[in-house]
Amino acid sequence: MWNRVPPPARDAGLVALAALDAWLSLWNDTPLGLALAAIACGALALRRRFPLAVFLLTLPATLVQDIVVAPVAALYALAERSRDRRLLGVCVFLSAVAMAVHAPLNDDPSASRAWTLIFLLYNLATATAPVLLGQLVQARRDLARRLVEIEEAREHERELHAQAVLARERAQLAREMHDVVSHQVSLIAVQAGAMQVAAKDAGSREAARTIRSLSVDTLDELRTMVTLLRASGGASTELTPQPTLADLRRLVASSGIEAELTGDLPATVGTPAQRALYRTVQEALTNVRKHAPGATATVELWHDGDAVGVTVTNSAPSRLSLPLPGAHQGLLGLKERADILHGTFESGPTDQGGYRVRMRIPSRAD
Repeated sequence: MWNRVPPPARDAGLVALAALDAWLSLWNDTPLGLALAAIACGALALRRRFPLAVFLLTLPATLVQDIVVAPVAALYALAERSRDRRLLGVCVFLSAVAMAVHAPLNDDPSASRAWTLIFLLYNLATATAPVLLGQLVQARRDLARRLVEIEEAREHERELHAQAVLARERAQLAREMHDVVSHQVSLIAVQAGAMQVAAKDAGSREAARTIRSLSVDTLDELRTMVTLLRASGGASTELTPQPTLADLRRLVASSGIEAELTGDLPATVGTPAQRALYRTVQEALTNVRKHAPGATATVELWHDGDAVGVTVTNSAPSRLSLPLPGAHQGLLGLKERADILHGTFESGPTDQGGYRVRMRIPSRAD
């Protein structure tokens, strides 16, 4: 329900609450004290864009006024957005010190060193609470984002697995057509040719010639069908319109990680090979985002005359990753794609703690 409130309205409500807290707790009514309190309250409207600066602006007011809402809100906003725990620890200590020593700085005779120490410990606990809450909200947001990525990755793995199953079935059908049907049609053509030569009357020779001609045409069509089946499917069997190398740049740019695309490939690369290379990059970048948070990646397209390929290398993760479930079908599907196109597929960790995926496909693969 709170998320349905527009951000400007939330900002105005928080500033008003901080101003009410400052007014009720006001005991330094000098122009300087009033100005510092007004700056601390007004700065809360900018806490989303400049959380550290807003927190620093609340410190002077905390030194001279007994305010709570402004520093606590500033600490929460900083903790919700920052991943630097040492910075958060320093800010907690500064806030606690500012709230504990403001009385001695204003020459309050009732304050003493013992009470200052007690106030410091109490305010340390007070300042730690919004930081822990902000970190919890940040972790919850990261977990929700990671769950969405997991579901997308699992859906992608299911799609690749379904395509791999279809590819295996097409390959088996191609073998049957080549080994059985093509062989039998070839025998028919040979027998028809022999009959055409041996026939005595013109009608028999014409019938044999027709049978032989139809058999040869059927063999040509069978070869075309076998080639299409071995090409891992066409537009009529794919689940969605399939991407090509022209879509790689958009894929890398929208991957959600810091990735760089280098190299190029000849314009003569076949459509099945383009799809295989695209899926390799897609799967590799998905795995980087899923298993190596904070890592950077390099996508390198290359060709050596006899083959074309792509190599995707990522650096070591900069943050710990959550243990994520997976069906482990993505890389298996890529290896099956490479096998269908008579290519090779390799994957494994690097010496620098990252991971490398490499697919190589013959230039004439179609």
